[in-house]
Amino acid sequence: MTGRRRWSTEEILDAAAELLRTNDADSFSVRKLAAVLGTDSSSLYRHFRSKTELVRAVADRVLLGVMEGYRPEGDWQQRITALALRVREAFGEQPQLAAAWGRYASSGTGSRMVMEQLLQALRESGLPDEEIPAHYHRITVLLVALIASEAGVSTIGPVEYEQGMELFRVAVLGADPERFPAVAHFARDVKPQGADRRAAFEEILAAQLAHVERSARPWSAGPQDIPS
Repeated sequence: MTGRRRWSTEEILDAAAELLRTNDADSFSVRKLAAVLGTDSSSLYRHFRSKTELVRAVADRVLLGVMEGYRPEGDWQQRITALALRVREAFGEQPQLAAAWGRYASSGTGSRMVMEQLLQALRESGLPDEEIPAHYHRITVLLVALIASEAGVSTIGPVEYEQGMELFRVAVLGADPERFPAVAHFARDVKPQGADRRAAFEEILAAQLAHVERSARPWSAGPQDIPS
């Protein structure tokens, strides 16, 4: 009697990534993945101890793809911006997984490669080493939040999206000016969250990097430039 096929770790990750393309992280399960592969859950647990570990591994492969062919260019701000946009684009192609990444994060080789590049860039900003971890943490929290939030918008179907836009227009344009004077005043100019997200992503990141630059300035200035 022929036994069930033994799936490799890479094949399991391939199947999991494909399943996550069409299922959100909440509905994804090791049991469903095992059914797709025609095996039982216990065989998958030999490779991954839990659903969380499996999802983290799939997310880390996205980060490995981000780093493939990446060559840091420009100053430290340009390097961080370019890397952030590569991560955004990669998860934009797999929005369901982006939402999962925002929840579970990642701790594999791809994550460490991104971490290494961010930390190296921050060291070139002029910040003292003791301040770099805090700024790194703020940047990564910002990136994960923005990318995961954007993924949530992009997973909405066109009909549901248009319904949401109509509700937004009704709620904003029809706001009672006595109760919501500011909303009524800016109603025709305020954009919904799904609009111009790349521009918003770049501007928010630039503001954070400008904060890093301001923090680094006293340390990079010469003794004659530091006020007594």
